Amino acid sequence: MELNLEIVTTPLRPAATVVMLRDAPAGLEVFLMKRHTLSDVLGGAYVFPGGKVDALDAELDMDAHLDQPLQVLHAGLNEADISERTAGGLYVAALREAFEESGILMAQGIACEGVDCSRAAALLREGHGFNDVLAQMALRLQTRSLVPWARWVTPTAPSVTNKRFDTRFFVSAVPTGQVAIHDNHETTDSIWLAPRTALEQYWAGLIALAPPQIMSLAHLARHTSVDSVMAQARSRLPPLIQPEPFDLEGNRVICYPGDVRHSVRDLAMPGPTRLYYQALNKRFEPDGGFDRLFD
Repeated sequence: MELNLEIVTTPLRPAATVVMLRDAPAGLEVFLMKRHTLSDVLGGAYVFPGGKVDALDAELDMDAHLDQPLQVLHAGLNEADISERTAGGLYVAALREAFEESGILMAQGIACEGVDCSRAAALLREGHGFNDVLAQMALRLQTRSLVPWARWVTPTAPSVTNKRFDTRFFVSAVPTGQVAIHDNHETTDSIWLAPRTALEQYWAGLIALAPPQIMSLAHLARHTSVDSVMAQARSRLPPLIQPEPFDLEGNRVICYPGDVRHSVRDLAMPGPTRLYYQALNKRFEPDGGFDRLFD
């Protein structure tokens, strides 16, 4: 992954990401998708399903198609400066992107029936918008399946993309009976991996990861089950993570809340408080080697 050192002045784009989880025989696993190499955002990198918020996300009939009231969703995000409808739109965006990119539809029939994912996907392929699919199939999105995990804001001097995003990360278990798979359009491969295994593959040069994924996987590696992750997510409000990059001896360093160079002194997550870009390996690493990710 190439390092980008340009100062970006374009506005932040609201986005939403779903960190999909499952319990495997060997423990917790997370779903990762490989971005198309021609993508202008993290091309070739492995990411969690997600994308930009669409204006239509906030236009959904939320009383009819969400399983929780907007004030509950708003409170869970811990963002006093956004409206309840904007908060609802972030949940809709997360669930829409999860469906469009991985085929996972966290929804239920309004009359409590199950959901026909194949029919929903067919309607989407026919050109129906996500809101229209929900209306035609009388579906209610299961926002209870999502729990806010963190909010990542790209700095004005980003390191791996020339665009800036204000991304809400949610965690969720994949619904029983549904199978996640990449769309072969925006993403070209997908895999379930234990968080530590994903980082080992990154370290071995087998997959590319951006810093938010590196830090998120290092955090998730401290958990052994879906229930453990979800319990932690429900026990606290999602932290705001605004990385602050700086250059040290000609190399890019990204520091996080809790680092001595960061403007916020309280830790926002476990793991290292800074990552160093290593030009030889073309990747970000913690000082001291791989195991420092889990200190």
